[in-house]
Amino acid sequence: MKTGREKQLVAGILAHVDAGKTTLSESMLYLSGRIRKLGRVDHRNAFLDTYELERARGITIFSKQAVFSWENIEIILLDTPGHVDFSAEMERTLQVLDYAVLVISGPDGVQGHTVTLWRLLKRYQIPTFIFVNKMDQAGTGRESILKELKKRLGEECVDFGEASAREDRSSEWFEELALCGEELLEEYLGTGQIEKSSVAEAVYSRKIFPCYFGSALYTDGVEELLEGMREYAKSKAYPSDFGAKVYKIARDEQGIRLTYLKVTGGILKVKDILPDIEEKVNQIRIYSGSKYETVQEVAAGGVCAVTGPEHTYPGQGIGAEEGLDMFVLEPVLTYQIQLPPGCDVHSMLQNLKQLEEEDPQLHIVWEEQLGEIHAKLMGEVQTEVLKNIIKERFGVSVEFGAGDIVYKETIEGFAEGVGHFEPLRHYAEVHLLLEAGERGAGVQFASDCSEDMLDRNWQRLILTHLEEKEHRGVLTGAGITDIKVTLIAGRAHLKHTEGGDFRQATYRAVRQGLKRAKSILLEPYYEFRLEVPGENIGRAISDIQKMYGDFEPPELEDGMSVLTGTVPVSTMRGYQTELLSYTGGRGRLFCSLKGYEACHNAEEIIDMKGYDSETDLENPTGSVFCAHGAGFVVKWNQVEEYMHVESPLKVSLPEEERHSYEPASSSASRIELTEEELDAIYRKTPDPIRRMADSRPITVKAPERGKYDAKREEYLLVDGYNIIFAWEELKALAEINLESARDKLMDILCNYQGYKKCILILVFDAYKVAENPGEVQKYHNINVVYTKEAETADQYIEKTVRNMDRKYDVTVATSDALEQVIIMGQGAQRLSAKGLKEEIELMLKEIRSEYLGRPAEDRNYLFDYMTDELAKEMESVRLGKSGNFENILKTDRKRV
Repeated sequence: MKTGREKQLVAGILAHVDAGKTTLSESMLYLSGRIRKLGRVDHRNAFLDTYELERARGITIFSKQAVFSWENIEIILLDTPGHVDFSAEMERTLQVLDYAVLVISGPDGVQGHTVTLWRLLKRYQIPTFIFVNKMDQAGTGRESILKELKKRLGEECVDFGEASAREDRSSEWFEELALCGEELLEEYLGTGQIEKSSVAEAVYSRKIFPCYFGSALYTDGVEELLEGMREYAKSKAYPSDFGAKVYKIARDEQGIRLTYLKVTGGILKVKDILPDIEEKVNQIRIYSGSKYETVQEVAAGGVCAVTGPEHTYPGQGIGAEEGLDMFVLEPVLTYQIQLPPGCDVHSMLQNLKQLEEEDPQLHIVWEEQLGEIHAKLMGEVQTEVLKNIIKERFGVSVEFGAGDIVYKETIEGFAEGVGHFEPLRHYAEVHLLLEAGERGAGVQFASDCSEDMLDRNWQRLILTHLEEKEHRGVLTGAGITDIKVTLIAGRAHLKHTEGGDFRQATYRAVRQGLKRAKSILLEPYYEFRLEVPGENIGRAISDIQKMYGDFEPPELEDGMSVLTGTVPVSTMRGYQTELLSYTGGRGRLFCSLKGYEACHNAEEIIDMKGYDSETDLENPTGSVFCAHGAGFVVKWNQVEEYMHVESPLKVSLPEEERHSYEPASSSASRIELTEEELDAIYRKTPDPIRRMADSRPITVKAPERGKYDAKREEYLLVDGYNIIFAWEELKALAEINLESARDKLMDILCNYQGYKKCILILVFDAYKVAENPGEVQKYHNINVVYTKEAETADQYIEKTVRNMDRKYDVTVATSDALEQVIIMGQGAQRLSAKGLKEEIELMLKEIRSEYLGRPAEDRNYLFDYMTDELAKEMESVRLGKSGNFENILKTDRKRV
């Protein structure tokens, strides 16, 4: 998308719900000539309310894009949700904005969510214009509102509506601008005025926030706002190296996956391969409302939606652009998703994961112990919207259970965590330092381990494993936060260590460290502003105290008593209704999420949750060691007695502090593990999770197996085409000749079967071949199956596993997530495509090491089998002293 305009801006419109944000967008589009008729939210015909539920409810649920021109600038307008329940969608949009327009309702003033938006704009350093809307309503004094803006948002809020429009700008206006920065003050003192370019630079650097007043419904003041953006907004300069920032994932009416992004460097063209993720751009769309036009390229500064990529996610940086992993706003409530009778839970999990792609903060999880699907949401309105989306998209009517608070856990002080994983033919040990971090810092990871002790590649792998999942605390099983985790030591084995071993050791080290540390339960807190009539202030103070809140001494503002402070979310829920009741409708409550603090009733919550960290099989606290060829589990409080690497902390700590790292005196019983059980631990661990891929894997526990029988035959079923298109070298070969890729996979698996001695069945889809009866071939030492018409490889494998009726040890190699869930439910074990490749590479390493390690006496040397005379003549020939080699050879043959 190229433009001949002097400026191109990406501007977002933000507001508290019902401030008139969508109406302002409508007015801007109308005045620019982009639309011919003004739509209205209450008439359900607004240009940017494209979703039926948005029109029915009169609120914005999804961010929208519109493109229009004003004079010499092109504005890409992004309309964002105003309701607090959809604020995560709004925050994701902030990543790509050049400027923001913050809309404030004149009658309501600066509300609680408005303050949250203001803080977010400061965090993302977005230059901001302010538009005070609904000035046509009674009780909206320009001076009083501007005074409130300066008090609540900052003295840098300056009225640009009338003063900047006059040619003879008043000296008072210039003086107000001069107070916003030293450079502006020097210019004013030197010349008696301030140039537009200087004002534009101050707006860009967030030293001035231009304020405009009007009524969007009647387009009053909107033209002044557009003129202000034309005069005082600057176009960004972008680098030539390609970069892009993903801010949204969606699907169109045909179900095609759309990646919304802003190009932040270079040019994006159709059929380009996106760097890092190596996926092709099939189509570039420029949306305006519900309609779009396709273009061949988009230059830096442009915003578009692309089709093709399947593994993008909001916040992702592509090319030269850095990504954003952690957002400020997050849900504080978790709900159970209740499915109707007869609904397939596994299929529904896959469907919900699709929604999680679009809104990662839904955090869809399968609670295995409860047998329930849970989602994290902002509030009741979002649950209603989500129910409609699920019904509309998947045809399933779901309900939501009562919302529960999302708790988190952290630690006090510091502790060392040790994880060891050493079943037969595997080895890894990891030492982590867990330190308490600042509130709101999240979980941070670092390495402080010498490369002489542990190779850099292993260290990077450990950091990857730390980042790939949400680690659970040991008090209630809630996610951990505000902790710094540092790798301080580790050990690998030259022959037996592979990536999955460090995954297990890392997870166990985190859990063991949490068990040793003093854990603290955290709960979300609101920052509130409570306005009540003077006669009700005593009741308000009493209520806040009962809710375990803290507050500043009350202040008197415009005849109302004002309380500000913090209070737990759990105790404040539902208070708005009570407030309106006892104040006769005159009281006002503004809340914004402050963050997580220590839980006010931690013991009660811990008892209610009833979480036992020792029975959480998915998150073990102990380690696996090996002795006399057998593996055994050591409990968390005995790991230090068995670990192989000396603790770096013990060496550095003073003598009086070392006692805190001594193992407990009570002896833990050793639990012997069979080879099958150790293999199950290793195989059931999910493959490393890429952030660019779908969200966390679905965890479905397979039914318990019977007692291990060493005589049972082992079967390996391989989904052929799934493996071919999952392995890069086979995929590349398949693009040239699919039959060659099949043959190569068959040869690889023949070698593997010869080493593993299992019964190997390779299954290929042939269901699209008309009247195909199916075929089974014997290829050397493996069985190759071509499925019959209308039968996929998945169906054949599922049927075969079910027919085996758990009489055999069955493993299925596939990376199809749904197929993995199904086969585990049938009692089989799963092996991903990547896991199979690692197994084969390990086999080749072991074969190679065995060959290279054979004793020297096993080798055959030519001279060992010659006669003495022939050996002497061969040596003479080698040295060039004799040419009589043929005669001696004839003589030697006659002797033989």
